[in-house]
Amino acid sequence: MNSQALIRLFQLVSPALPVGAYAYSTGLEQAIELGWTNDEASVESWIDGVFRHSLCKLDIPVMQRLMNAFAENDVSQIQFWSDYLFNSRESAELQMEDAHLGTALARLATDLQIEGAALLKSQDDVPFATVYALICHRWKIPVHEAALGYGFMWIENQVAAAIKLIPLGQTAGQRILLHTGETLPNLVEQALTLPDDELGSFLPGVALASAMHETQYSRLFRS
Repeated sequence: MNSQALIRLFQLVSPALPVGAYAYSTGLEQAIELGWTNDEASVESWIDGVFRHSLCKLDIPVMQRLMNAFAENDVSQIQFWSDYLFNSRESAELQMEDAHLGTALARLATDLQIEGAALLKSQDDVPFATVYALICHRWKIPVHEAALGYGFMWIENQVAAAIKLIPLGQTAGQRILLHTGETLPNLVEQALTLPDDELGSFLPGVALASAMHETQYSRLFRS
């Protein structure tokens, strides 16, 4: 991976990326409200569990396939895996989150003159991973590094949400990032070797938390 591609990856996974990811907690806010997570250890366990059984089983392998499809200019595969990912979201809130972030990233990519981004911006319900895969392909970011960046970006956003909600101290948040970061490379390696028939996320707790979040009395995060 050359230095320019590495810098572009840093830009793509930065919290400063203006897509509004900070507005979503992916069910974590409701999990805290219900007392499922209420301290540093339980938050770390929640984040690690969702990452292992959702992102590593679904988002990252699909993102890999989307990058390969963009490299081959295979429109049918791009559409197939985009639809597969979006329709795998288990609640209306999770679908809305993915569509909102995907559209925002497509709009940004269009403004940055990423080839093909305008077409994605014109589509309804384009997943974030689809646009992310396109940008990584255009910026010549290798699949492995793109997957690591995608995973770290998601974990960092969850930690930031937990710091606001519990609240956790900044140092506790850094400890969670440190611990989850130690397992990230091996988990991503496993995710990138999954065959098609093993893809899929099954996390009823996250789905329930996300659905219940729509009627949570007081919310910091978008529903």
